[in-house]
Amino acid sequence: QVQLVESGGGLVQAGGSLRLSCAASGRTFSGYGMGWFRQAPGKEREFVAAISRGPIYADSVKGRFTISRDNAKSSVYLQMNSLKSEDAAVYYCAARREAGVSSIGSDYNYWGQGTQVTVSS
Repeated sequence: QVQLVESGGGLVQAGGSLRLSCAASGRTFSGYGMGWFRQAPGKEREFVAAISRGPIYADSVKGRFTISRDNAKSSVYLQMNSLKSEDAAVYYCAARREAGVSSIGSDYNYWGQGTQVTVSS
C-alpha cells in the first residue's frame, strides 16, 4: 500500500508561482510512475504531468509547469509558474505500480487527498 500526501497549495496571484510536493510512503517509490492531475469545480479530472524517468505534460501547462522527483526522498514535485485563473483546481498526486508515464487516470493505483490551488486575477 502506498500513501500519498500533497502539500504546497494555496492562494496566488495570476502570473505567480507555486510548488506542490507529494510525499509517498512505501519502499519501492523509484519503481512507480508518478503523476499530477487536477479537478476544477464542475469539471472532470484532467491530466497535468507525469514522470517516470522522463516527464510528459498536458499541452495546457507545457512550458509553465515542471514535474520532478527525488527518489531518495520518495517525493514528487510540481513547479507551477505563470499561473493563470484556469489553473485553479484541486491538484492530486497519483502513483502507478508500473514504471513508465501515463496521462490516463485509471492507470494509477494510488491517489492523494488533494491540495487546493486558487489563482486570483
